[in-house]
Amino acid sequence: MHTVSGGEVAGILVAVFWAILVSFLAVALARLAQTLRATTRLVAEVTDQAVPLLADASTAVRSAQTQIERVDAIASDVQEVTSNASALSTTVASTFGGPLVKVAAFGYGVRRAVSGRKDDAPAKAPRRTVIVGRTVPGARREKRTRGKKD
Repeated sequence: MHTVSGGEVAGILVAVFWAILVSFLAVALARLAQTLRATTRLVAEVTDQAVPLLADASTAVRSAQTQIERVDAIASDVQEVTSNASALSTTVASTFGGPLVKVAAFGYGVRRAVSGRKDDAPAKAPRRTVIVGRTVPGARREKRTRGKKD
């Protein structure tokens, strides 16, 4: 029989240790390979779903840009119409405002002159206004004037 020396025992222990280490590394590499395959599948699925989503998002952004351009054009048209209406209003006011005020003043003066001549005539009954089935007395000024004459 052969006696086993200390060096041989140490060699066997080192060989067993290396075998166990290589086995653990092989298991770890196998799990890592599975994880990488699963990750690759996941990335492929996400890519397959993301590409159409990105295309839809791009279409939506283009559509929104078109709508914003339309709204901008409408807003500028509204601004132009508003400035034109303002200019027209100013023109009408300056053209007709002065003469209309003069005509109104003239009419008022004529009414005053005509009513001044009728002071000698007997006073008429005050005018009454009908509002929704009710009779409302004439103006208060007429009542005060009539009261002072009596």
